[in-house]
Amino acid sequence: MEKTSIKAEKREVSGKGIARSLRRKGLIPGVIYREGKSLPIQLDKPELLRFLHRSGGEQVIVNLQFPDGDNRLALVKNYQVDPVNRELLHTDFFEVSLKETIKVVAAVHIMGEPIGVKREGGALQYGISQIEIECLPDNIPGHINVDVSELGAGHSIHVRDLSLPEGVKVLTHGEEMIATVALPKEEEAAPSAAPAEPEVIKKGKEKEEGEGKAEKK
Repeated sequence: MEKTSIKAEKREVSGKGIARSLRRKGLIPGVIYREGKSLPIQLDKPELLRFLHRSGGEQVIVNLQFPDGDNRLALVKNYQVDPVNRELLHTDFFEVSLKETIKVVAAVHIMGEPIGVKREGGALQYGISQIEIECLPDNIPGHINVDVSELGAGHSIHVRDLSLPEGVKVLTHGEEMIATVALPKEEEAAPSAAPAEPEVIKKGKEKEEGEGKAEKK
């Protein structure tokens, strides 16, 4: 798995005022979590933004390098963005060990155009876009490619059909649908002509009424 390094510093103090002060200096406050413990840190904003843009939302291990030599391997757990100006505000990291399996979410990328769409007039429909997996940090796939080229109309690909790298265990239920090609809609049959029976009944009634009048005469 790809790794990258970012310089970081530990923070002794925290709070909204401190966070605003750091951001004015071009630093981003953050936290590293590990086994119920947390460590406040600060990172260089341009360097952190380059890392986030390169990773593109995929799970990438980052080596956080501290001045005292206390380097730590981590994954980005979450980050906060200002809803108005879209500026990065805060980043959370989850510390990992290369010897311990972890549970993460991997994105699913759909590839190709199904034959059920090209030749059979069906429509491609998407299911879940990510799955939960468990593996060692070095085995985390950046994303999972799913080729739907051979998918015919009326057929689907489920989580159970995925082919994953060795050492990667899927935790998402196997029946979850990844993609399907819906059958083309059939034209509705034209409504049949109204039966003639009601007219026959009507004539029969008219006849009965006429007979009744004749009897009165």
